[in-house]
Amino acid sequence: MTAVLEFLTAPWEYDFWRRALLVALLSGLVCGVIGSHVVLRGMAFIGDAVAHAVFPGIAVAFVLGANLVLGGAVAGVVTALLIAVFTQNRRLKEDSVIGIFFAAAFALGIVVLSTAPGYGGSLESFLFGSILGIGDADVIAVAGIGALLLAAVAVLNSRFTATTLDREQARALGLPVFWLDLALHVMVTLAIVISLQAVGNILVLALLVTPAAAARLLTDRLGAMMLLAPLIGAGGSVLGLYLSYAFDLAAGGLIVLTLTGIFLLCWFFAPRHGLLTRARRS
Repeated sequence: MTAVLEFLTAPWEYDFWRRALLVALLSGLVCGVIGSHVVLRGMAFIGDAVAHAVFPGIAVAFVLGANLVLGGAVAGVVTALLIAVFTQNRRLKEDSVIGIFFAAAFALGIVVLSTAPGYGGSLESFLFGSILGIGDADVIAVAGIGALLLAAVAVLNSRFTATTLDREQARALGLPVFWLDLALHVMVTLAIVISLQAVGNILVLALLVTPAAAARLLTDRLGAMMLLAPLIGAGGSVLGLYLSYAFDLAAGGLIVLTLTGIFLLCWFFAPRHGLLTRARRS
C-alpha cells in the first residue's frame, strides 16, 4: 500500500507533471462530452479532418512565437466555416469537401513549418504530442476554452440531440439546423485543439471518439452516456499519464492505448451490449 501511494504522489513534486495532469484531465473531460455527439452522429471522419485542419494554425503560431492553442483554434474554425459553406452546393458530397480541405490544410501546415529552423523535431511534437512540455500559458488557454465548451454544451445540448435524432423534424420545429451543425463543428475543432499537445495530431481522434464509443456500449441513455464518456476520457488520460511515468514511455501513445483498453473491456463485458453478455443471452 505504501509503495502504491508513493507511486501516485511522487510525480507531484514536479511542476511539469502537475501541468500535464491538468491538461490530461481537461482534455479527457471535454473530448468525452463533445465526442458523445460525434459518435451519435457518425462524425468521426469530420473529427479526423479537423485534427488536420488545425495544423496550419499551429505551424504559423510556432513560426511567429505565438500561442499554439489559439493559432490552431483560428485555423480550425476557419476551415470548419469553409466546409460548411462549400457543402451547401449539393453537387458535392460532404465527405468530398472535407477530404479536399483537410488535405490542403495539412499540406499548408507542413509548408509553413518547413520555414522554421529545426522544424523536424517540432513536427514530431505536433504529430505525437508533448504533454510533459506544456507551459503555464497553454494550461490557462486549455482551461479557458474547455470551460467555454462545457458551458456551450450545457446550453445547446437539447438542440444538438433533436438535430441528431431527426433532422427533418428539427427543421419542422424551427430549429436552425445549419447553424447548429456549424456550432458543433466549431466545438469539435476547439476540443481537438486543446487536446493536441496531450496526444498529438495523429492520435487526437482517439481521445474524441474512444471514450464516447465505450460509454455508448454501457448505456442506452444519452444523458448517462454524456456523464460516462468524460469520466472514461479523464480517467483513462490520467491512468495513461501515470503509466508513461512508470515505464518511461510516450505519454500520448499510452493515453490512447489506455482508452482503447477500456473500450475493449466495454466491448466484451458491457452489461447489456457486451460480446460475452450477448453470447450468454443467445
